[in-house]
Amino acid sequence: MQISTKSNHPQAPQAALIEFKKVYKSFGTNRVLEGIDFCVQPGESLVILGRSGSGKSVAVKCLVGLTPIDRGEISLMGQNISQLNENQLNSLRLKIGFLFQNGALYDSMTVRENLAFTLKHNQQRLTETQVQAAIAESLKNVGLEEAIDKMPSELSGGMRKRIGLARALIIQPELIIYDEPTAGLDTITAREIIELMRRIKQKYHATSIIITHDLICAKYTGDRIIVLKDGGIKAQGTFQDIEQNADGWVQSFFLK
Repeated sequence: MQISTKSNHPQAPQAALIEFKKVYKSFGTNRVLEGIDFCVQPGESLVILGRSGSGKSVAVKCLVGLTPIDRGEISLMGQNISQLNENQLNSLRLKIGFLFQNGALYDSMTVRENLAFTLKHNQQRLTETQVQAAIAESLKNVGLEEAIDKMPSELSGGMRKRIGLARALIIQPELIIYDEPTAGLDTITAREIIELMRRIKQKYHATSIIITHDLICAKYTGDRIIVLKDGGIKAQGTFQDIEQNADGWVQSFFLK
């Protein structure tokens, strides 16, 4: 039995899992990120909302070390990204689950093989029994146990997204990055993906970053939202805060 002890001393505030400090990034004369500041606490779901070209995807590429920043500092899991070599970055990336916009499955592999490949790359000492058990559990989490031996070409767009999420979850990540999780899906399928993301958060309490321009997705999956415009943070807060923001450009997201 685990016995908890209470202290009269106040607990120190929990360190942010992610922190951007005055981050700048340009490509030639194109200034993509203009000194952005934000942080993400452990267990929090942060939505990065913005139109195409606003800097959403570049911010995430900078976060995982795929694109070097020009100025500022990015801290991920207590480490300064700019100070890490490629091996250290790769070790850090093994703690991150990615759900790509198109699912990004290997077309020549079955669902089982896609998941096994990812897990074995991440955790090389697992037995085959452990690998197969993890695959079964991941597919159960997304409600697609029956798809285990199907090829990606046999799956609908929504099923590919769900398998992509199973692949992200199978490594038991500390952070999940969702890249436009509802893009290209019909309304019903998009809502199924949103509900699945909510269930995953409740079950695993994983920290997540959700890149989207879908207001429904932002409303139901984000604890907090930052709105990017021209590489800067135009607004931030809860969905209700964003909805009530008086700025005309922010309000343009809500126009039908």
